[in-house]
Amino acid sequence: MDAPAIWPGDWSEALRLDRAPGLIDIDAVLTMMVARAAQAQRRTIGFPAATDIDWSRTLGLFTRLFNNVGDPGTAPSGAAHTNALEVEVIRWFADVVGLPQNDRWGYVTSGGTESNIAALRVARDRYPDAVLYLTHASHYSIRKTAGLLGIHPHDVAMVRDSWYGEMDYGHFEQLVARHSGRPAIVVATAGTTLWEAVDQPDRIETILDEYGVTRRHVHVDAALSGIPLALDGMLGLGAGSPIDSIAISGHKFLGTPIPCGVVVMRDSVRVERGEHINYTATLDSTVLGSRCGQAAALLWTAIATYGRNGHQARALRARRIAAYAVERISALGWPVYRHPDAFTVVLQTPPAALTAEFGWVLSTDGDFCHIICMPGVTKEVVDEFVADLGRVVARWAVMAECRSRPVWRGLEAGEDRILSA
Repeated sequence: MDAPAIWPGDWSEALRLDRAPGLIDIDAVLTMMVARAAQAQRRTIGFPAATDIDWSRTLGLFTRLFNNVGDPGTAPSGAAHTNALEVEVIRWFADVVGLPQNDRWGYVTSGGTESNIAALRVARDRYPDAVLYLTHASHYSIRKTAGLLGIHPHDVAMVRDSWYGEMDYGHFEQLVARHSGRPAIVVATAGTTLWEAVDQPDRIETILDEYGVTRRHVHVDAALSGIPLALDGMLGLGAGSPIDSIAISGHKFLGTPIPCGVVVMRDSVRVERGEHINYTATLDSTVLGSRCGQAAALLWTAIATYGRNGHQARALRARRIAAYAVERISALGWPVYRHPDAFTVVLQTPPAALTAEFGWVLSTDGDFCHIICMPGVTKEVVDEFVADLGRVVARWAVMAECRSRPVWRGLEAGEDRILSA
């Protein structure tokens, strides 16, 4: 059956499972799902997922169950797992971020959220009485993780962020001074959700040192920007680094066809090493017991295919496309902003017609909207987007009104204003 161009309004009937198996056209449904995703991919530029890697050689992995149980270093019996590949993936990530050979640990997770949970669980084990510092720009999973770990809301200190999404270090210092007698768990972000802003661990360390907060754990949520920044030497856990752990997503910059992530940390910060489980003959050191073996294999494939230099080149090409997008949108006269080295291009939220009529899938937060020029987004895609934006702008005649808004005047003047209270 040829998949129709769009999902029909009555197609939900084809998905119903309360019918006899022989009456369900399984091939048609699965073909439709793939066709819908392929059709939407070109214009889904508001969310970070690279699309330039060919995964066809990995299709055979999905004809078997690969179950990675427990700690990657204690592989379960049998052959239906990819622990050996997982160990290599962790070694590569640890090398990229500069973790010492004798002080590193990590595993492949189900995504950035589990990576954050794993790291903050370790931090909580180290300092049960700590204050958790995060910013308003921190990923929503951090607040959820605090609840899962039983951290009382009174022990969560919310740090303001600037117009550009980066931590307001002055406000952070005020909060540290208020809680200077207690340990600190600080969550920095390398690539915030809206702006792709990067918090500076060195500035965090300086403030903690100034107030004598030596019992501390600094975690970096680097789901989006971690790999390219680390490859460029701008993010690391080597000698002298104040960072203890880092979370990275696999389905963003590496574009794996299933959600996954990686968490790596200094092995010396772990208080609990896990319990040996007789049933599985492994060490239970991860958040999830059974984990997707295909995820480790996909990450291994992406790394083996491109290597460090290849992934650096992918990042460079994507950044050039992002810079091109800024030029094109700015030439149109529409307010736009981009951090140096970012894939993310922030713009004034356009009229709804851009999504409703032209089909662009964007990420919007009030007055702000962004597109993310991940590897796979081309100049041709940017040109299409700008052309459609121009049509909508001309129709609605909103240019002057948007330009006059204080938020964009502040950005253009480089003012360091505060976004959130």
